[in-house]
Amino acid sequence: MSEKRPVSEKRQRADRKGREAEAQAAQYLMLQGFEIIGERRKTRLGEIDLIARKTGLVVFAEVKWRARKADLATAIDEHRLARVAAAVEAVAHDYAAPTDDIRIDVILLSLGTRPDHIENAWMP
Repeated sequence: MSEKRPVSEKRQRADRKGREAEAQAAQYLMLQGFEIIGERRKTRLGEIDLIARKTGLVVFAEVKWRARKADLATAIDEHRLARVAAAVEAVAHDYAAPTDDIRIDVILLSLGTRPDHIENAWMP
């Protein structure tokens, strides 16, 4: 039986900041007319930060936050988006009707700037 190691203070801060960024991204999406229908959906393939619905459309969103806007350029990559896409494929039927469009978006956040919303960030 393995014991869990204590989570470092740095990891706890990062997790807290991630949750704050996800809350900010959720607010942003709601202002765009979306209803948040899921948060931090974990699968064995990956995790989806936010799931939002608008008539006929379900968005699975990856949220990234960095203190400096310049650091956002490297916050997301093809490998990370592929993991999100795999997770979406595993759970999309739980959130989207057969007639709904499905989209994977990225929302980039940094201190003192407006959210940068990248629609259709992943198209297989």
